[in-house]
Amino acid sequence: MVSSVNITDLNRYDAGVIAEYYRSRPLEVWARYLTIFVPILGLFWEIWLGTKFGRDVKNDRQLAIKLRKLLTKLGPAFIKIGQALSTRPDIVPPVYLEELSQLQDQLPSFSNDIAFQFIREELGADPQEVYSEISTKPIAAASLGQVYKGRLHSGETVAIKVQRPGIVRQIALDVFILRNIAGWIMQFVWFVKSDLRAILDEFASRIFEEMDYTCEGANAERFAQYYGNLPGIYIPKIYWQYTAKRVLTMEWINGTKLTELDSLQKQGFNSRKIIEVGVQCSLRQLLDQGFFHADPHPGNLLVMEDGRLAYLDFGMMSQVSEEQRYGLIEAIVHLVNRDFRALSEDYVRLGFLKPGTDLAKITPALEQVFGTSLVGSVTDLDFKGLTDQLSAIMYDYPFQVPAYYALIIRSLVTLEGIAIGVDPNFKVMSVAYPYVATRLLTEPTPQLQNALKDVLLKDGSFRWNRLNNLLQNAQSNEDYNFSQAISHIAEFFLSAEGVHLREKLVDELASSVDHLIDRDGEAITKLWHGIRSSDFKPNWELLPVAGQILTKPELYLMGGQLVSQISQRALARWIQEWVLQDENSSPKLTETTSLHRSVNGRTW
Repeated sequence: MVSSVNITDLNRYDAGVIAEYYRSRPLEVWARYLTIFVPILGLFWEIWLGTKFGRDVKNDRQLAIKLRKLLTKLGPAFIKIGQALSTRPDIVPPVYLEELSQLQDQLPSFSNDIAFQFIREELGADPQEVYSEISTKPIAAASLGQVYKGRLHSGETVAIKVQRPGIVRQIALDVFILRNIAGWIMQFVWFVKSDLRAILDEFASRIFEEMDYTCEGANAERFAQYYGNLPGIYIPKIYWQYTAKRVLTMEWINGTKLTELDSLQKQGFNSRKIIEVGVQCSLRQLLDQGFFHADPHPGNLLVMEDGRLAYLDFGMMSQVSEEQRYGLIEAIVHLVNRDFRALSEDYVRLGFLKPGTDLAKITPALEQVFGTSLVGSVTDLDFKGLTDQLSAIMYDYPFQVPAYYALIIRSLVTLEGIAIGVDPNFKVMSVAYPYVATRLLTEPTPQLQNALKDVLLKDGSFRWNRLNNLLQNAQSNEDYNFSQAISHIAEFFLSAEGVHLREKLVDELASSVDHLIDRDGEAITKLWHGIRSSDFKPNWELLPVAGQILTKPELYLMGGQLVSQISQRALARWIQEWVLQDENSSPKLTETTSLHRSVNGRTW
């Protein structure tokens, strides 16, 4: 029985509808099976022979290169899936990850006759009627469509994207076949730990969204709403009157690719500064709004004539939930603190490890991999180096990389790759950590207050140097507001959650009065110099903050406790000096010196 479903009418990915459609077309399915799996089985045969004769397949780059070329030959679905697998260290060995990351989705263009026919069908008129001008051939061709340059009758220059013919049917068929194979692998291949069908469904959903240009237009407008007002960022306009499912008309952007360094230099642009703008925007996408561009390759990032960074192509987007965003920040904090037990628990909360996973082996593995990377400053960390090291763990332990994280890695690694091409010494974390520091210092949410507490306290000791480090790093972030940071820190210290911090603060301030040349005294001195060097106007900017702080009863309680401790310590010193003065004349007193030196639980 032939299915009544028209597969080309699918607006969203639906595995059930696709399965129903292709179960009634066995000849078409088996013909594609042969096209796909004859070359794939040949490759696997070569891998098996290598294993049998002792070759280390995990490190066989030649096989990885053959796999990349094969996926390119098999078409758009396999190119997209290969690109997705390039961010899945829980599935793919490291050498294959590196090679798959080089997959390109550029394909030969299709004929103008077909493209113009799609414009007629979607927009209801000939291209020459819709547009006052349209290029005689496409200026770019990718796996899902191709782009023409045109002009509207109102005068605006536009980019016209037209979908590739038969692409929905072709990708649906390939996904149906791969989904069946994924089920078989999960059932019979014991070492595969991830839910391959769920992973495939997630990425198939993204591909189907890319094939609906009305979805891409909506993504572009949402992206512009969130990030279009950021300094140095530009999002092109969508012309909805000339946009439909298979045709997208958007503002044409004249610009230079970030990788064309000579051209940028001739135009007088500072490429590193532009990259920093892009990294800042990516951080906001990932950790602020959670709606992010998952494919920021060089062709999708152009430097405009006025120096702004324009984002293009909004087909591949993704979303990070609020809980996941806070979880990522907490994971960064635990990584900086070298708290690998907490970091392994973060991986459970973020969906990398199943609840109940034995973390006894995971924690030492994380420490072994990341420990050597954290010798210097956090801003010196190499993001790709960290992800590569983490990939080695994920392949050997029961990790499952969530789809949202795979897209995050793809986005950040791609962006860092562009940045390193501009400046070989560029570190994404050197831009990322000031942003995280600003969030910790200024955002009064319970999750970030707990993260701030983790940064400032360790083994019962208050870490002045960490607070100074946060303030220093945050100053380099454009969103940093000194008075807001001081207000938030004070609010946090004087809240019910900060009672333990207040106790430690009073204790260490009192101690520092007696030991100004000690480490703590030096740290407090550095902190004060850091505060004084902050860019603020002390005559008026901090007055409202000071007024709020001075009304808190906890402040007066802290003051009383501090005066009490200092007084007790002064009394202890006076008694000690008195005892030492009379030590020669009254030997018996020396036997009781230790009793007088202990005041408020401390030995003097």
